[in-house]
Amino acid sequence: MSAADYIVLFVYFFGMIAIGIWAMKRVKGQEDYFMGGRGFGKLLQTFAAFGAGTGAHEPVTVGRTCWTSGLSGAWSALMWLFVTPIYWITAVWYRRMRHLTLGDWFVERYESKALGAAYSVFAIIFYMYYLSAMFTAIASFAAPLMGVDHIAGIELKNILIPGIAVIVIVYGVLGGLTAAYWTDLAQGIFIILLSVLLIPYGLWALVKEFGDPATMSVLDGFKIMHTRVSEDHFGLFTGPSAGEFPPQYIISLTLLALIGIVVQPHFIATGGGSAKTEDEARIGLVVGNFLKRLCTVGWALTALIALALLAGNASLAANPDHVWGVAAREILGPLNLGLVGLMLACLLAAMMSSADTYMIVTSGLITRNVYAAYINRDAPEKTYVAVARMTGLIIIVGASVVAMTIGDVFGQFKLAVELPILFAAPFWIGMYWRRANRTAVWITIAFSLFFFFLLPGILSSISSLKKSPGLTQTTDLVTRTITRTATAADVAKHEAWIEATSQARAANDEALLKKLGSEPPRATVGEPVKIVLKSGGTGIFWSGGVSPVGTPVLETIEEKTVGNTTTLVQRYTGPMEGSGTFKVDFLIYRLMGMDLSRASKATLETLRLPSRLVLPFIVLIVASLFTKRNSEKALDLYYAKMKTEVLADPEKDRAELEKSYANPTRFDDRRLLPDTDWEFMKPKPKDIIGFLASVGICFLVIGLLIWLAGIGAS
Repeated sequence: MSAADYIVLFVYFFGMIAIGIWAMKRVKGQEDYFMGGRGFGKLLQTFAAFGAGTGAHEPVTVGRTCWTSGLSGAWSALMWLFVTPIYWITAVWYRRMRHLTLGDWFVERYESKALGAAYSVFAIIFYMYYLSAMFTAIASFAAPLMGVDHIAGIELKNILIPGIAVIVIVYGVLGGLTAAYWTDLAQGIFIILLSVLLIPYGLWALVKEFGDPATMSVLDGFKIMHTRVSEDHFGLFTGPSAGEFPPQYIISLTLLALIGIVVQPHFIATGGGSAKTEDEARIGLVVGNFLKRLCTVGWALTALIALALLAGNASLAANPDHVWGVAAREILGPLNLGLVGLMLACLLAAMMSSADTYMIVTSGLITRNVYAAYINRDAPEKTYVAVARMTGLIIIVGASVVAMTIGDVFGQFKLAVELPILFAAPFWIGMYWRRANRTAVWITIAFSLFFFFLLPGILSSISSLKKSPGLTQTTDLVTRTITRTATAADVAKHEAWIEATSQARAANDEALLKKLGSEPPRATVGEPVKIVLKSGGTGIFWSGGVSPVGTPVLETIEEKTVGNTTTLVQRYTGPMEGSGTFKVDFLIYRLMGMDLSRASKATLETLRLPSRLVLPFIVLIVASLFTKRNSEKALDLYYAKMKTEVLADPEKDRAELEKSYANPTRFDDRRLLPDTDWEFMKPKPKDIIGFLASVGICFLVIGLLIWLAGIGAS
């Protein structure tokens, strides 16, 4: 990095801290600190939703998956795409709650301050893992970008992560949500730059490297990209990875995201709770998240450009997580215009715009649902704000520690995505069904915690299970050999593998050699090449897979050739041993007599969905039917409030609420199922039109990605 790059970084960090100092003067009480006084309009709500919802791990993850899986790898982030229309509905909920934290909602709906405290504990653990994935991604990006792995003998991530954490703590702790939102506005612009900056420079780099700059334009870079990368990399639903993101897996990810996203703690703020009115809440949340989906288009396209340009890079052969960092360094570095520093600032913005909001939301939960609820319920506002400022750093410090000790971006993110199933069913059911009660909620949380998180670990410690023939079954090992015309990327990948392998052997790095895998096929551009794709051989019941005890024996099940593809199906025989955690929910499929030996890895991941989606809801509904209801008066007041539209004027809004509390049945004429325990309301034209328009935009985003990826195709 040049001096210009460091100047850009300094200006960026100084600007963020200055905003925090400015915003600190506006904080008078809890509502100012946690919700910014609920005075945010469409612009700030949009960039708050955009910033909080866009993590630094996502460009890195999309870069890796598109490098290995082609365009279909974009689904690693686009899995949220079809969740976006639901935000048009849910944004209204968060505004009508009129709470400062989602813990407050659980306290009110289920008349249990203990549930608010339990939700606070969940939030701390959730954000530690979610943010740690972003911290780890920053380290994966910065190391190749800066060209160093260690400084003064200290690993770069152990310097970079604490430094970023300190800056986030400073401006977030000082200014609260107001500082977070204004910095999100600035950082949102940086994130958009991150998403598009490498595209024109990358296309021009392709022209300079493999074309004729005197006669060709930037757009000709698309043609070069298609000549250097095989066409199977440009399918959004197909790819060279033997189906890493098939449609059923995309659907399962979407449903899991939909069920869990509503109880992510920051949604009480960025999901609409801090907006002036319901319109600002809706427009901000939906538009902000569609901005993120458009950025995903840019990330995917950048990864394909990088593949065409840098397929021969040895460091990327060893670690595809470095795609963004290496691409930025190789494409922008030679220009010496401070663009490398700008790119790093952009990725820092993606992380910091999420971290500040998460920190403030978590501090709100600790302050209101732990300190105020159990320690000092009558403290003055200044005391509550002081407690919030002191406790907000817990989440940042915790996430930093996790990131520096684990360092697995996808693993940390995956755990964070699954944690919300603990509270998802109580939220969804409690929103619509009066019969749901606190006893049933505790039963549901206990069941979900034990069945999905504790029991798998307990069973994993039983050695006899690890060696049980019935529980160490693997899916069939499928080897597909595809004969097609070799591209320049095929040649470069082989050369990169040779170079990376030589370096690993010279360093006696066995871990790196294992990571590099088997040798890619030798290829000559334009000549036939055999691409070997292996899938399967995955342990069905064990997260860490299974391995043969002794010498592995493979039995051939089937071999056939169709067109240019030969498929060989084999199966491991003999004693096996499982590792990782035991997938206890897969016993259900065994009891049903399902044969999963031919299931792909994506299908196995898909089959994890039904139990996580259905079982907590079944447990909650059944438990609610056999346990005592919550008080009717509390339920009447809660549902009356949730049916009362928010007004921009706080005084008028309070007056409307008083009318609803005085007459809880004032909106019963709009109920879809009157005289029942279900509180579904008839949708208004605005609800229907906004939802359908959002669905249409989802398909436009997909169309845009396919169109851009198709530019230059023969």
